[in-house]
Amino acid sequence: MLSRSDILTSADGEAVAVENSAASGAVVLVCEHASRALPVRAGDLGLPAEALESHIAWDPGALAVSRLLSEKLDAVLIHQRFSRLLYDCNRPPESPAAMPDRSEVYDIPGNRDLGVAERYARTAALYVPFHDRISATLAARQAAGRENVVVTVHSFTPVYFGKPRAVEIGILHDTDSRLADRMLRAAEGGPFRVERNAPYGPDDGVTHSLKLHALPQGHLNVMIEVRNDLIKESNGQGVVADYLAVLIQRAITDCLKQ
Repeated sequence: MLSRSDILTSADGEAVAVENSAASGAVVLVCEHASRALPVRAGDLGLPAEALESHIAWDPGALAVSRLLSEKLDAVLIHQRFSRLLYDCNRPPESPAAMPDRSEVYDIPGNRDLGVAERYARTAALYVPFHDRISATLAARQAAGRENVVVTVHSFTPVYFGKPRAVEIGILHDTDSRLADRMLRAAEGGPFRVERNAPYGPDDGVTHSLKLHALPQGHLNVMIEVRNDLIKESNGQGVVADYLAVLIQRAITDCLKQ
């Protein structure tokens, strides 16, 4: 059977990174699709360079925006260090989307006909340590009497299967819409086209991290999707991060008053 060491070597480093771990703010930021890097032993999964640089491999701009939000909100940031092509950490192990053999227009040869051992090794190497770190961080903060607000940050392509997307920022939620409701209210009349559960929603299976780490514990939570053409460059990343920081902080303040 393949082992964790067959996926990641010492040269690759850890699967998960934590930044601003001593933050005093209430928010814990999670960026599941932060990186397009692949471990050395994964090679290129049979994909051309253009695919490995595209949105199927990562969420462009999401980590940059997350880092800015971490500064502005004094928030802990936890992010995955490897591409979702090898394992999508916003999907449970039983989901076909966790290790897809096709993403939009690209076949992924390296994910075709994966055996049980390979799927287990990827899960053990990438998914388990990532979510264990999130769980441990939230538990330690809660034990210390800290408030936990879980915010996951993503980006999406402006054109998907040839169809343009008008929405610019999506505010997503599962069964707990407390934070999302207030963020959407604060966004009314603002500079961006902001929509609820767009371009994806819980029926698409995208709220796994929220369901795993926030809903059972009753933590305030939201998933944010930003159209990636808005955050390709540093100026746009700063504008969007400033905007989101205000929405998040206003929504948290409003929720905690209730």
